[in-house]
Amino acid sequence: QIAQLNQHIAKFEEQLEQAVAQHADAPLFQSCPGAGEALVPRLIAAFGADRSRFADASELQTYCGIAPVTKQSGKKRVVSKRQACPKFLRQTFHEFADQARKWSDWSRAFYRYKRAAGMAHHAILRALAYKWIRILFQVWQTRTPYSEAAYQQQLRLRNSPVMKFLEPT
Repeated sequence: QIAQLNQHIAKFEEQLEQAVAQHADAPLFQSCPGAGEALVPRLIAAFGADRSRFADASELQTYCGIAPVTKQSGKKRVVSKRQACPKFLRQTFHEFADQARKWSDWSRAFYRYKRAAGMAHHAILRALAYKWIRILFQVWQTRTPYSEAAYQQQLRLRNSPVMKFLEPT
């Protein structure tokens, strides 16, 4: 039974690989650092084909559970992660952010910047995913592949504090 199951899984993986190769948006998501063969199909599915589905990146951030929830009453303010969301979708962006920090210089610098500020690992990954969703949304909307150099240039122009944590190349 396990051998049969493995054969079926192999067939499904082959079909998935073929479907991704034929998908019009595959090159867009393949251009993103850390989006390997496991995450590209998940990112394609997360965004879908209907580019009018989300008015802007913040709608996607909220829908997928990456946007934080702020509860405030009087002097008390609590920021937490969103619970009412598609968990697999949130996990997709969380895992992508973790991979991106290994392959993207500015993502690694952002991680070090937030770590120096005392944030915990998973909170940083959610914050990084929040940033990546904005980037991916722009890539998806404009149908322009991601450029690490262009994004780092924007960070320099905006005098981002993240740039201080960027390792010289």
